[in-house]
Amino acid sequence: MPEFSSDELNRYSRHLILPEVGLEGQCRLRNASVLVVGAGGLGAPASLYLCAAGIGHLGLIDSDAVELSNLQRQILYGTQDIGRPKILAARERLLAMNPQIDITPYHTRLSSANAMEILSAYDVVVDCSDNFQTRYLINDVCVLLGKAHVYGSIYRFEGQASVFRSGDGSACYRCLYSRPPAPELAGSCAEAGVLGVLPGIIGSIQATETLKIILGGGELLTNRLLIVDAWTMHIQEVAFAKDPSCPVCGTHPSINTLIDYETFCNRQASSSAVEQETASAVTEISASQLDEWIDERSADIQIIDVREPLEYAQKHIPRSILIPFDELLARRAEIDPLRTTVMVCTIGVRSARAIALLRHAGFAGRLVNLRGGITAWMKASDPGAPVQ
Repeated sequence: MPEFSSDELNRYSRHLILPEVGLEGQCRLRNASVLVVGAGGLGAPASLYLCAAGIGHLGLIDSDAVELSNLQRQILYGTQDIGRPKILAARERLLAMNPQIDITPYHTRLSSANAMEILSAYDVVVDCSDNFQTRYLINDVCVLLGKAHVYGSIYRFEGQASVFRSGDGSACYRCLYSRPPAPELAGSCAEAGVLGVLPGIIGSIQATETLKIILGGGELLTNRLLIVDAWTMHIQEVAFAKDPSCPVCGTHPSINTLIDYETFCNRQASSSAVEQETASAVTEISASQLDEWIDERSADIQIIDVREPLEYAQKHIPRSILIPFDELLARRAEIDPLRTTVMVCTIGVRSARAIALLRHAGFAGRLVNLRGGITAWMKASDPGAPVQ
């Protein structure tokens, strides 16, 4: 067994006195490699605790830069980091905490083109992503490579966590969620908000499960979904089983190579007739097209913003009318069916849902969704302006 320096013995002393860890366990941690996908709300606490625990090689992959709105929950960063690539700021902070580990930053998006090469270099993958395309991609790569991965997700006040190790016969992510939700029904932190401490809870659980995998002890969250409601502090556990018909880990898998996950999530997302009709029938325009419409045919269009009043007060499109999503049906008489209606929200999700809601209620006018929402419009109007 490799020797530990006096500094290492002191740093990890609280681990070393645990019989379940000890010198042998700490050596396992030092020899382990872990990839954290996403350096945001979940990735921040997960990577902090993995770094502090002495994981020898930590990989971080994220393509975003730090924004002011991140700081409410992404505890790796400070105000001075705004505008910097997240993985560079994260690497700096983590090495300041524990300079004895190696950190490999990947300033890119995980995709079908690079996932196999990147994930193959790591023992465990921690899924701290914020979108369904990446979750299914990570799952499929880990199944194909026989690697364990630790899942976490957050939404408003609720968080989920589980462990997938298809190599030992347990279920994978597809066994739990065979299909993603319809794109217009898949919420995000930007759209729905999130309690700032929630990712700290779930990210810490992910770090805990990762350490247990490496140490080879404890009871893992395999075949169990842990659900935490931070608002009521109710914690429940849902058991699930390996699906023999799973297309990637089942008895006769049909997925033997990586697919186009964006197309998969858009096409497979919804099973009901209403959702299928909604997903296929929403007409979208770009931010630049909207600006052209405003300049050329302003009298023929109306812009309805379905965000909350506080969001609207911070930034909105001139001449847009605020009708929050929850008030939409009660105030639909305010929407002129004889004019083209452009629905707007933060990134285009709530507005797509608003179109589905109005159509289902029988609204007969032409409804168009602003692709990318107010975020895309702000970038198009002033590319140099910060988007919060």
